[in-house]
Amino acid sequence: MTVPAHSSPAPGRFTDLLRDHTQPLRAAIDNLEFLRRLGDGTLPLDAFRTYIEQDALYLAGYSKALALLSAKSPDAGTGAFWATSAATAATEESVLHNTLLTGGVLPPSPGPIAHSPACLGYVSYLTATVATAPYPVGAAAVLPCFWIYAEVARDLAVHAADVLSANPAHPYAQWVAAYDDEAFRASATTARELVDAAGAAATDRDREAMVEAFTIATRYELMFWADALDTRPWPAS
Repeated sequence: MTVPAHSSPAPGRFTDLLRDHTQPLRAAIDNLEFLRRLGDGTLPLDAFRTYIEQDALYLAGYSKALALLSAKSPDAGTGAFWATSAATAATEESVLHNTLLTGGVLPPSPGPIAHSPACLGYVSYLTATVATAPYPVGAAAVLPCFWIYAEVARDLAVHAADVLSANPAHPYAQWVAAYDDEAFRASATTARELVDAAGAAATDRDREAMVEAFTIATRYELMFWADALDTRPWPAS
């Protein structure tokens, strides 16, 4: 992959470069029907249930990838952040998903819950990248989940203010409140700062690989969101 401007750190933040490189993907995420209908309250409950089911499976794998990243971190403080994030994904966020799925508002699942192709692909990609690539590349791969979630929840909180204030106990309101949260925004900010630091210290080759990893993970973010309304089943056995 040849990315001329990425071979050495440009003035400013390395993560600004990552964002600029993936702007078309971010725009596509912002324009997803799933998010638009989540914001205006017209999203079918079964689509939201599908999303939450898949996200619960994703979080189980994501927490393992973060734990692996912690073990490869360049210093104790960085490792502690990724380890804490892994624990949060495995406990606090998983509790939220379980509450949403068992709260009696969302319809029951029509059958056994299994990874969708997008979910399994995303988790497998993150795990393989963190396990086999240098630390900076793994850090870039896990960043979209922090950064995009924080931005999506921030925007939804604005667009859905009337809907959410009308029924704060609604599952959509609970989800938005969890991610449009000061603590989650702070963790996304820290994750971005750590990737900036990793990019500044990385080799030219690793910086190019960081751009590619961030881009692939952002593609998976788009696919993951879109699949809740446009489910792509596995081929029949």
